[in-house]
Amino acid sequence: MDDLTFCYLESFIIVRHERSNTRSSFGSDLGVQKSEFLRSRVEKKMVIPPAVRPDRVTKYLKPYVLRMHFTNNYVNAQVVHTPTATVAASASTHEKGLRLAMVEAKENTRDVAAAAKIGKLLGERLQAKGVPAISVFFKREQRYHGKVKAVIDSVREAGIELV
Repeated sequence: MDDLTFCYLESFIIVRHERSNTRSSFGSDLGVQKSEFLRSRVEKKMVIPPAVRPDRVTKYLKPYVLRMHFTNNYVNAQVVHTPTATVAASASTHEKGLRLAMVEAKENTRDVAAAAKIGKLLGERLQAKGVPAISVFFKREQRYHGKVKAVIDSVREAGIELV
């Protein structure tokens, strides 16, 4: 039987138990085996706990993050306060008041002009909340072009700084 080894952690000291099946020196030629026994030894290895990492830099330098989502029918944008994971402000063409006004004016709720309106509205809401600056989170497929550019430029024109 092969040696089986298992370890467990006991107050930062590793205790290793080995189970072995050995033959006695006098009985090896007779085929007599000693009974299986369990022996343990304590190794003096200290287990180092993982390092405590400081909070992310973005938690302090960029606490407000702009996230945008575009569907086939609507434009959504929200600013998330990263440390508390709460939404500081949001705007969408799916909101009832804005959607009805756009339908009456026969405007599209998903084009670049609608994205610019959402950016302007979001900028005004951020100023009312007292948020001075935001950073932008781009999804993998998003580039600074089209609707994304319209939202960001409108927020910037409303007086919010981009970090």
